[in-house]
Amino acid sequence: MRILVLRGGALGDFLVTLPALALLRQRWPDARIELIGNVTAAALARNAGLLDAVYSQHEAGWGGLYGASPLPPAQARWLATFDLVVSYWPDPAGELRRRFPARPGQTALFGAALPTEAPAAAHYCAPLRQLGLIPTTLHFPLRTPSPDNLLVALHPGSGSPCKNWPADRWLALARWLEEELHARLLVVTGEAESADLLAGIGQPARHLPLDQLADRLARCRLFLGHDSGVSHLAASAGAPCVLLFGPTDPAMWAPPGAHVRVLRRGPDLSAISIADVRQAVRSVLPDQR
Repeated sequence: MRILVLRGGALGDFLVTLPALALLRQRWPDARIELIGNVTAAALARNAGLLDAVYSQHEAGWGGLYGASPLPPAQARWLATFDLVVSYWPDPAGELRRRFPARPGQTALFGAALPTEAPAAAHYCAPLRQLGLIPTTLHFPLRTPSPDNLLVALHPGSGSPCKNWPADRWLALARWLEEELHARLLVVTGEAESADLLAGIGQPARHLPLDQLADRLARCRLFLGHDSGVSHLAASAGAPCVLLFGPTDPAMWAPPGAHVRVLRRGPDLSAISIADVRQAVRSVLPDQR
């Protein structure tokens, strides 16, 4: 059995697709499953045994799938080797639907690139219902948590400034965690965040490879963040999460799981007070003094 999955997007977009990939692996444990998408994010799934090969979504050759011209013979032959193709790529004009199935006997399933069913993970599992594959959970664990009782991770950024809690409140919260709860802080930042954000607070974790970051998050007693790919990674690593949401819908975009708690006071994140977050932290860490 050979399976090809087409899935674009950034880290969070990929991670909400993990339950769908897990369904395919559970149904066909010996299949060769390949994916065209975000190579960096998909390495997490490859290392977890869900994928056998990953190709970058940015390679120029894939653009020809959307045209009307015949594909290069080698590419056409390669696409025809797959028994099942599952596509979540944008296809507003139906061009991919005209490409697949690429041969008689090949099954092709299509799901919209943007989710219409909440939570997002359920949307990406939905096309697989045609194969009789129904998820029993929408959480796929990338790690087995081994929490350090004093380690708390903060990710004070996201892919969009409108999804971020004010930086001065993050600073006040960090000081409270250190001074009142005696927490050791892991401050996670990447390309989207300034290197100066919470500079001098806790232990920095900047631009870490995703597998290393997942290992560290699995050791955290608590993760605090926004609607971001890193928050989905923390949830997949098993860390208890308190996530601050504003303009985006947590019913759609919050990671599923009983270990995830969402705070939202409307579309403006500044409506969430420091007291709100402290109370949520206390509910997760009732024994911290």
